[in-house]
Amino acid sequence: MSTRTEHDLLGNRDVPANVYWGVHTLRAVENFPITGQTIGRYGDLIRALAAIKKAAALANRDLGLLDEKRAAAIAAACDELSAGKLHDQFVVDVIQGGAGTSTNMNANEVIANRALELLGHAKGEYAHLHPNEHVNMGQSTNDVYPTSLRLATYWGVERLQQAMTVLRDAFAAKAAEFDDVLKMGRTQLQDAVPMTLGQEFRTYAVMLGEDILRLSEARALMLEINLGATAIGTGITAHPDYAPLVCRHLAAGTGLALITAPDLVEATQDCGAFVQLSGVLKRVAVKLSKTCNDLRLLSSGPRAGISDINLPARQAGSSIMPGKVNPVIPEVVNQVAFEVIGNDMTITMAAEGGQLQLNAFEPVIAYSLFRSVSHLANACATLTDNCVTGITANRDKLREDVLNSIGLVTALNPIIGYEAATAVAAEAHAKGGSVYDIVLSRGLMQKAQLDEALLPEALTQPRHFLH
Repeated sequence: MSTRTEHDLLGNRDVPANVYWGVHTLRAVENFPITGQTIGRYGDLIRALAAIKKAAALANRDLGLLDEKRAAAIAAACDELSAGKLHDQFVVDVIQGGAGTSTNMNANEVIANRALELLGHAKGEYAHLHPNEHVNMGQSTNDVYPTSLRLATYWGVERLQQAMTVLRDAFAAKAAEFDDVLKMGRTQLQDAVPMTLGQEFRTYAVMLGEDILRLSEARALMLEINLGATAIGTGITAHPDYAPLVCRHLAAGTGLALITAPDLVEATQDCGAFVQLSGVLKRVAVKLSKTCNDLRLLSSGPRAGISDINLPARQAGSSIMPGKVNPVIPEVVNQVAFEVIGNDMTITMAAEGGQLQLNAFEPVIAYSLFRSVSHLANACATLTDNCVTGITANRDKLREDVLNSIGLVTALNPIIGYEAATAVAAEAHAKGGSVYDIVLSRGLMQKAQLDEALLPEALTQPRHFLH
């Protein structure tokens, strides 16, 4: 295999001649064989890095620090990355030591070598355009990496919100479909009072809507960046006008309303925005998991369970029990939720573990955030497409449950009183009769009055009572 020789502070190394990465990336690949997942798998991260490097080149050009020819080549190489090219050249592991330095160096080397080709030079001819001298001008890993995480997370959360919106709408459609389906509500898994299946499903839509809003609030925190901070926030090696200028170029290039943090020293060491976003992702996961628990319970059976609803059959459920069908889609969403909750703990500990002017553990924060966001989005999509849209109601069984339920007597409390209602419930439980028949036999209400009191619309909403 043909090679080229590159050097760093540790000495010379041979790098494959055809690759766009260089010696710093080579050492990182050797040092961090951790997850087996390269940063190139995270397209949002690569696009964010490209946008940052282009904005930096344009800012340094405007300040007279980088000549037009080099700046144009760097910008063109970044545009190719933004278009999805050369992502396979980002080969360092997503979890790495060095606070993300290997990710930044990988980006610097790929962009430099592609820019060199665009200028008519061979890869590795860094005398013409250098990864650190030119691509990384006015920058540090410590402002490039966290800014790239914020951009990538912002874009990822947008897709998650889109998937949640589709799921919310699917639950809302089912709620409308089931608005006329009377059923027994349950508290502590015991019969409570009547409701409609539509009311039950509407709660799932409302919960998702609330969490979409909470994500918007947390996502907005990603728009405050520390680009221009360089090493620790003092802006050393950058031009005095660089920070506001690079922010303007990055905002223009991404279309985002980015702002420079008011205190760059604080912003460089603080991971609070990631912690807050992760907490909201955990909230989404917890509520999604609760919803899936409900779907599994409500569909339990088909003969010996609750069996209020039917989930669409997606696959055979057993290698030994013929005919068994399991709630596999809610089950997989539950598991994603468990993962997100665990990721939140990882992010919490990584943020807490930062020391002094820098948090060295941002790579595992990135890895955990990216997985939580993408897996939740995928979970919402499969829950929508492979489960919610195909749910049906066992209408006759649900109405029979209501008529046979002792809990029905609660609806008569305001009319016959708590003591009388308690006696009816006790008799129904002891003798197995229906609340309806016992109330009539005891002469507590007239049949017409009782029929009116037990109408579905009377059982599922507040109303006036005449004693």
